[in-house]
Amino acid sequence: MKETIKEIFIDLCSKYSSNEKIFRGYWNEIEKSYSHRSRHYHNLIHLENMIMELSSVQNDIEDFDSVLFSIFYHDFIYKSTSKDNEEKSAEYAKSKLRKLNYNDVSIDKVYNQILATKSHQLSNQKDTNYLLDSDLSILGKSWNEYELYIKQIRKEYSIYPDFIYNSGRKKVLKHFLTFDRIYKTEYFKDKYEKQARENISKEIELLWYYS
Repeated sequence: MKETIKEIFIDLCSKYSSNEKIFRGYWNEIEKSYSHRSRHYHNLIHLENMIMELSSVQNDIEDFDSVLFSIFYHDFIYKSTSKDNEEKSAEYAKSKLRKLNYNDVSIDKVYNQILATKSHQLSNQKDTNYLLDSDLSILGKSWNEYELYIKQIRKEYSIYPDFIYNSGRKKVLKHFLTFDRIYKTEYFKDKYEKQARENISKEIELLWYYS
């Protein structure tokens, strides 16, 4: 990635506002939130990886700016004990983008895209599907990368004992396997679907073994 993630955000905001103090303040909030000591996976590296994944298909995305804003804010609120992180993150994004003079139609796109990351269901909006696929791209990486991801997620949920965590994690993983396709776009399906299913199945086996 030629630009740093900070530069990408600053450049993005500067398209819609000349008030540099505002969007540099926004960046400081994002950096602080995603750099919290509880963030072992859902951090700035995750955002950077999502942007990198989408760089190859940027020309196929209709409103890339909205997708970028969705990336930056989709996990802004993230607490392992909460069930409304996406809703809170979406509301937070909406409040910030209004102050940037971002148009209402695009703000609604960002709001709905962030909400879509809660269930990862197929959307009738192509841009949303690209966002969802980039968010789940880790599932289709090599086993070594996936294994590191497993450990990072477990740390984020360290408040829960194994018997509770393992049960909940298996439920989430099995949910993904019920999808006709984990990845909604052809690009990501071709790139990651097979490996993702293998990784998920292997993790489920490990969870059963250690339960």
